[in-house]
Amino acid sequence: MRFFLEQYGNEQFIYCLHGNRTIMANQKQITVEMIPTGEATAIIPIEGGKKKPVTVIGTEAIRETFDETCLQQTVNSRTAPGVENLVLNPDAHMGFGAPIGCVMSSSSHIYPGPVGVDIKCSMSLLQFDLPADQILDRRIRRALINAIVARTPTGAGKGQRNAPKSRHVPLKIGKMAAIAGASEEVCHQLGIPLSWRQRCEDSVHTGHDETGDALSQRLEKLIKMGMFPNVEEKISQLGSYGGGNHFGECEIVHIADHDRARNAADMFGLKDGCVAFLSHCGSRGFGHNLAVSQFKTLENYFRNWGIPFPSGDKQLVYAPLGTPEANDYLDDMALGANFATVNHLLINALILEAFEETFPGIQGELVYLISHNIARREVVDNKVVWVMRKGATRAFPAGHHALKDTPFYQTGHPILLPGNPQSGSAVMAAEAGAEKSLFSVNHGAGRALGRKQAFRQLDQAKIDQSFEEHDILTNCRKYPRDEAPAAYKNFDEVLRSVTLAGLAKEVARLQARFVIKDESKADD
Repeated sequence: MRFFLEQYGNEQFIYCLHGNRTIMANQKQITVEMIPTGEATAIIPIEGGKKKPVTVIGTEAIRETFDETCLQQTVNSRTAPGVENLVLNPDAHMGFGAPIGCVMSSSSHIYPGPVGVDIKCSMSLLQFDLPADQILDRRIRRALINAIVARTPTGAGKGQRNAPKSRHVPLKIGKMAAIAGASEEVCHQLGIPLSWRQRCEDSVHTGHDETGDALSQRLEKLIKMGMFPNVEEKISQLGSYGGGNHFGECEIVHIADHDRARNAADMFGLKDGCVAFLSHCGSRGFGHNLAVSQFKTLENYFRNWGIPFPSGDKQLVYAPLGTPEANDYLDDMALGANFATVNHLLINALILEAFEETFPGIQGELVYLISHNIARREVVDNKVVWVMRKGATRAFPAGHHALKDTPFYQTGHPILLPGNPQSGSAVMAAEAGAEKSLFSVNHGAGRALGRKQAFRQLDQAKIDQSFEEHDILTNCRKYPRDEAPAAYKNFDEVLRSVTLAGLAKEVARLQARFVIKDESKADD
C-alpha cells in the first residue's frame, strides 16, 4: 500500500490510493479519486490539487452509496465561483444543483442551491414527563394520532381549514411571523410558550442588513409584485407538516449508558424511558414560493447578462455578496426561515395540546429546534463566511464561541438526526473534530432509493406488515412506499461514520411508537 502526503494551503493530508470513479463533471468526463484519510473520512482532490479538496465523511460502505450524479454535483459545486470549502456527509445523494447532504462555504457568493426549495427545513423534539408504559395500549396511541391530525394537517397545500382543531392564524400575525420570527408578540398570539424561543438554533432571522425593517419592506414589495396572490392560504399553512419526507413521530427516549451522555441529556432536558415527539418540516408553500422565485429570477439574470451557468447547471445559480440580487435572496431566505421557525413552534404547541387532551396535566418542554436547509454567517479559517447547509445540520461542540450565551456552552447543542421509524432516530452532541466538517453533520440517513425507484422496487404489503411487526402505528391506511425504511440508507452505518470521524457522539436513541405522515398518499 502506497501512502502520500500532500499540502493544500495550510492543511496537510496523508492518504493511501484507493479506487477511482469516472463521472461527467464540468461538462466533460473526469476521473474522481475518493482517497481515504481515515476509517470514516476521505478527500476528493479538485483540479489536480490546485484547489482545496472536498472533505468526505463516511465509512467505505457509505462512500459506495454515493452515485455518479451525487459525485458529479459535488465536483460541480466545489468548482463553482467563490466556493472555498465543500463537505460531503454520509447521507449525501442527488439534490438541487448541490447534493443533499453537503456543506458549502463562501466569503464572496451566496448560492440558493445549497439551501434548497424548502427554506429552513428543520427538526424539533418535544419532551414529555410521560413514562413509556402509558402508551403501550394501541387504543391510547390511536387516540393520540386522532387528536394530533385534528390539529396538524398533513399533505401538500393543506392548512388550518383541513384540521378542525387547528389554530387560526390571522394574516397580520402570519406576516409578523415571517418578519419577526418567534417574537414575544407572535408567540403570545399563537399560544407558544415564550421559553421555547431559547431552545431554537435561531428564533429570529434578520434581513441582509441585519434588520427586521428590510424584511418588512421586502415582504410588502413581494406581495405588491404578485409573488403571493394567495398569501392568506400560505399563511394558513402555519402549524402543518406538508408532504414528502416530513413527519411527526411519537418516540421513547433511551439515553446512552455513559456519563457524558447522561450529563448532556440532563442539560438538554431529555427524560430516559419517557415519551417525546420528533417533528420534521419546513417553511411549507410560503418558503417554496420564495425559493422557486429566486431560482427563476437568478436564472433570468444569468441569461440576460450572458453569464454561463457553473458547469452548465442552472440550479447552481449564484449572486455575489453585496449585490442587490444577493441582498434580495438573503431577505427572502430570512422570511422563509422565520416562517419555518414559527411553523415548528406552533406544531409543537398543538402536539402538546393533543397530548393534554388524552393525558390531562401532562408537561412538555421543547428540547431543541435545529435547521438543515439554511445559510448562516459563521467563522471558518478565521474569517467570516456564509456557510450553506443543504440537508446538513450545524454541529457546534462544547466551548464553541457561538454557544457562549446559550444553555449548551458546556455540552454542545442537541443534534437531532432522524433515521427511520424502525431503526430509530438519534440525539447527538458534537465533538471538537466537527471542525473538519465546517462544524456540520448529516441531517439523517439519506435516501438510498429515489422515489420512483422505491415505488418500482418495494412491496406495499411487506412495508405495512413490517410496521405491524414493529408495533408502530401510523395515520395512513398504507404507509407511503417512497418513504419506507428500505428507501433510506443504513442508519447505524451512518451514525458509525459520524462517530468514527470524530464529529459527534450519541446522547440518546429514539424509538418510534407511531408516525404521522401525508395521509393523502395512502392510496398511491
